[in-house]
Amino acid sequence: MIDLEWHSGLDEHQVAEVQALMSAATDVDGTAPLSEHVLMHLRHGGDTEALHLLGRDDAGVLVSFAHLDATDPVAGGAGEMVVHPDARRHGLGDRMVQALLDRMAAAGSPTGGRLRLWAHGGHPGAAALAAHHGFTRTRVLWQMRRSLLAPLAAPHFPDGVRLRTFVIDEDEPEFLRVNNAAFDWHPEQGGWDLGQMKLREAEPWFDPAGFLLAVDADDRLLGFHWTKVHGGGGSGPEHSHEPIGEVYVLGVDPSARGMHLGTALTLAGLRHLRDLGLSQVMLYVEADNDAAVRVYRDLQFTHWDTDVSYVR
Repeated sequence: MIDLEWHSGLDEHQVAEVQALMSAATDVDGTAPLSEHVLMHLRHGGDTEALHLLGRDDAGVLVSFAHLDATDPVAGGAGEMVVHPDARRHGLGDRMVQALLDRMAAAGSPTGGRLRLWAHGGHPGAAALAAHHGFTRTRVLWQMRRSLLAPLAAPHFPDGVRLRTFVIDEDEPEFLRVNNAAFDWHPEQGGWDLGQMKLREAEPWFDPAGFLLAVDADDRLLGFHWTKVHGGGGSGPEHSHEPIGEVYVLGVDPSARGMHLGTALTLAGLRHLRDLGLSQVMLYVEADNDAAVRVYRDLQFTHWDTDVSYVR
């Protein structure tokens, strides 16, 4: 019998257990079951109201984990979960989802217990579990990839625009201004503050040389391409795959739209990743963002995998 227990915070040993569980699931599924947001919360701490549900077998081994963030009074709770591959198909996932729903109902949420759950990789088991509990799809996120060994055009920037790299402790205010303006509609990327920025600068994968800024003659930020490298000492648990680059965040100041900076910045970042010796690059994009998907397809990106957000 699996014992489920709620925790308001995890110690270093428990965090290591969760990371090992995540690694085991990733090796089998080919997709990380938890988002960067949850992993950063585990490593650095986060919203004090966030809760963790740990499932242990009779030997005390961690076989399931769920993260519940109930801090959003408008959108409701948000959860992510993972079950060890060896513990699946025995009803544990069903128990975990029900425990999340019960916790939201008991909390007296102003959203009436509304709960969103992410399924990374669009796993069929997750879809079946969601349907069983009355969840419906509300958001679909595509992962797209392309080879860096294929030809890459040279980026062309308008006259008066130059490309430079990010300077720590100097460029944060301008980045936050442009990022929050460009992503004012985005539930995760919009509304960042300096604390969120500094957490990412402290990550082992952060490299200012791969954080490219397009600025005007007055050094005012017009757009940016923040790249990231997974593997080889980068982010998250290590797996037996080659390092891969990522178009981590790409944004253009709304006032600079029409200057075709998005394509130029994308190409500049891809060439930077290629110069690091990487052969593949990935990115995430909203599946219904037709304009962005069209731009990436024009740059030879193809659909690779799908993340789905379910709500009840």
